[in-house]
Amino acid sequence: MKIETIDLNFQGAKAVTASYLLLGKSGAPAALIETGPSTCLGSLMRGLNERGVYPDDVRQVFLTHVHLDHAGAAGHLAELLPNAAFHVHEIGHRHLADPTKLVDGASRVYGEKMEELWGEVRPVPEGRLAALCGGEELEAADGVLVAHRTPGHAYHHLAYVEPGSGTLFTGDVAGIRLPDHSYVRPPTSPPDLDPESWKRSIDFIRALEPSNMRPTHFGSFDDVERHLDELELRLEDWMRFGQRIVGEGSALEDLTGKLSAKADAEFAAEGVDVGEAERYRLAGETWVFSAGLWHYLTRRREGEGGL
Repeated sequence: MKIETIDLNFQGAKAVTASYLLLGKSGAPAALIETGPSTCLGSLMRGLNERGVYPDDVRQVFLTHVHLDHAGAAGHLAELLPNAAFHVHEIGHRHLADPTKLVDGASRVYGEKMEELWGEVRPVPEGRLAALCGGEELEAADGVLVAHRTPGHAYHHLAYVEPGSGTLFTGDVAGIRLPDHSYVRPPTSPPDLDPESWKRSIDFIRALEPSNMRPTHFGSFDDVERHLDELELRLEDWMRFGQRIVGEGSALEDLTGKLSAKADAEFAAEGVDVGEAERYRLAGETWVFSAGLWHYLTRRREGEGGL
């Protein structure tokens, strides 16, 4: 199986958000992993065309989770790729069939930026959806993918391994990392951040022993153990940091400002220049990540009577 990276040129920026194209031998059907948002549809369809793939050739679309930067274009693609089945975790299934709650939730986070970032979200016809729970071995191109449930960033998150190459398509569970950088950023987005589940998913990925990881944001990385170690340490560090700020009774705006300053210091320490830092933020805004931390920590504080 051949794996091609289609750069979706999110918000006009290179190497921020990917869709992965799986190709078999000549004449075999093709498959996609991730759709990106509908604002990137032009880049995705051009990417298929440039590789000689016709819309009728794509038979499977595999989604790691239903956040709009990963699956927002699924409804549009159901119209453009007439033969494709859309594979998604069973919990995310209903949100693709009827994206009303998904859009409402995202609108509460992104407000007036919704249209600019994500564009229109359309439903996927139920007959085109395939619900997964993890553990399935699925036909893809002229090979297989194995779906693995990997909650933490989202409770409905899946990662997909291609056994022949040992490649793991990680969505967001392995964090955000851009080409030519070692810095790994944990996307602690709302609404269902679960750090303990996330750390168990990191351990699960270690046990899979992939030879290569391909996060949606963005690229191909072979230093799997180092990458996962950095992700886990930074996730733990951000959680301790957020816990202290929330425990002091500070407002969300205070956490956002302080986490932004912390992230800027991390960028500088790892040699990420100003332009590259902006691309990292396009892949996941710090203010969104602080909202996820705030939501998780305040909910836990209220449930436990204190942190």
